[in-house]
Amino acid sequence: MVSSIQTLPTEVVNLIAAGEVIDSLAAVVRELAENALDAGATRISISLSPQQWRVRVADNGCGMDLVDLKEAATAHSTSKIRDLEDLWKISSLGFRGEALHSLAALAELEIFSRSAGSCEGWRVVYNSVGESVQVETVAIAPGTVVTVSNLFGNWLARRQGMPSVAQQLRAVQATIQQIALCHPHVTWQVQQNDRQWFTISPGKTAQQILPQILREIRPSDLQHLTVEVPTFPEKIPEKTGTDTPGSGGESNSTLNSTLTVVLGLPDRCHRRRPDWVRVAMNGRHVKSPELEQTILGALMRTLPRDRYPICFLHLFICASQIDWNRHPAKAEIYLNQLNYWQEQVTSAIEQALRLNVGTILEKTPERVSRLIKAAEAKSAYSVNRSLQSQPTDTQAKKTDEIGLMELRAVAQVHNTYIVAEHPAGVWLVEQHIAHERVLYEQLCQAWQLVPLEPPVILNHLSPAQIQQLEQINLDIEPFGEQLWAIRTAPAPLREREDCADALVELSLGGDLQTAQVAIACRTAIRNGTPLGLLQMQTLLEQWQRTRHPRTCPHGRPIYLSLEESSLSRFFRRHWVIGKSHGI
Repeated sequence: MVSSIQTLPTEVVNLIAAGEVIDSLAAVVRELAENALDAGATRISISLSPQQWRVRVADNGCGMDLVDLKEAATAHSTSKIRDLEDLWKISSLGFRGEALHSLAALAELEIFSRSAGSCEGWRVVYNSVGESVQVETVAIAPGTVVTVSNLFGNWLARRQGMPSVAQQLRAVQATIQQIALCHPHVTWQVQQNDRQWFTISPGKTAQQILPQILREIRPSDLQHLTVEVPTFPEKIPEKTGTDTPGSGGESNSTLNSTLTVVLGLPDRCHRRRPDWVRVAMNGRHVKSPELEQTILGALMRTLPRDRYPICFLHLFICASQIDWNRHPAKAEIYLNQLNYWQEQVTSAIEQALRLNVGTILEKTPERVSRLIKAAEAKSAYSVNRSLQSQPTDTQAKKTDEIGLMELRAVAQVHNTYIVAEHPAGVWLVEQHIAHERVLYEQLCQAWQLVPLEPPVILNHLSPAQIQQLEQINLDIEPFGEQLWAIRTAPAPLREREDCADALVELSLGGDLQTAQVAIACRTAIRNGTPLGLLQMQTLLEQWQRTRHPRTCPHGRPIYLSLEESSLSRFFRRHWVIGKSHGI
């Protein structure tokens, strides 16, 4: 009997493997761009001809000499790793040696390259198994140019199953944008059919890159934060016999990792879909549903209903904490100590949303501040500093320790808005929603039900309303025909005259968090209520210490900022000062 199980021919095996790595034009761009970045490129030019299935990627990286060029497209050849140990500490974008070999199997591959220390460049053409079949010297600047032509020419069925050209181009654009966010120092020039398509200019951080991708947002709508966190918690489990390479259980390293967040401020920008919650690890965009959900959870009750945040999270952590061998495109990973990193991400987002000197004053141009100070020192309209109350040493120390700004209540406008002065300008704070934010976070931290004496009697409640009140743990029992006695209630409602109305509102639906929002809104200071300076100051201090001070639980902005730089620009103070003081 002839066996039905046969060993596949080598060319079939190679084609199947190549098809897993290279499955689209976007995959070609991704693999070649990552190789360019590994080579230290700071400028990458990409040219696409979708109808001809051709991609060319040129970079100014370190280049390759002839010996490396001849080996570049052979199976599993790479300069990134050497042995098994290296597999658990990947620090480069490419490491498997699959990309160029797969491209040779699926397309016509040609590479021009010149190393930085060489005076001559080389052109190498490869056959379908990655062997060099044509070699010649060429004049080329240091760097590498890779041309992939007739992609899937030997696998026409794959072309027929491809999305439309427009969809493929959108995927290519998204791929380049994701890589650009991870490597903001790189200049990107992209052409389509020999015409300029788009460019991405370099920046110091992803905060300068994101507005080039999302044109509707401005750099001032974003908050950038970089923090160092320990790679491991203080207490590390003892090594056990079940540890595997790269699990982290065998190391007590105390090296710090870096966590970078570029966050769209919830009072300024948000999205209709959660399509711009992005995560990157060590220079590569990855799919991490757990961390994406952590970001969404950390920003809950800061945005309007059915709106989602803009957030780019980039973790630079010990290479041994990541296992990249989960997905052929390295788009999914295994991350050790996931719960620990989720806690760090939540903490970083709360820090980015905080109102403090570092996040406000840095937006005031240094030159403008210098001009204003020079003008006040020489002019007859100098400010009387004695009118400003000085904080005590204890207050100043406390403010410095927690990083809060000095907010000073100045006045109340229409019994609705608190005018607050701070070192960088003036804010108008809406008193009701600021107090609502304070009360909501207090309720979340200390949810307390207290007895009602006498109980509140409600009538004509539907079964759904009764179930809702029981769901939030209120003590409810029948009290007669279509009557129910409510014997416990949230603490803030007990002293209110409209307690019964508030309980009816709570019965109309929603989870515990929705109930807390409703209670905070109902019990907050009403607009139109006059406040004294001491009351306003107390409210400002309580509000500033909340975890999410920029918006109320419904997502409405709490304050309007009038920065000193904007005021001086409006009144043309910088122009007059510059002319009159020769600065």
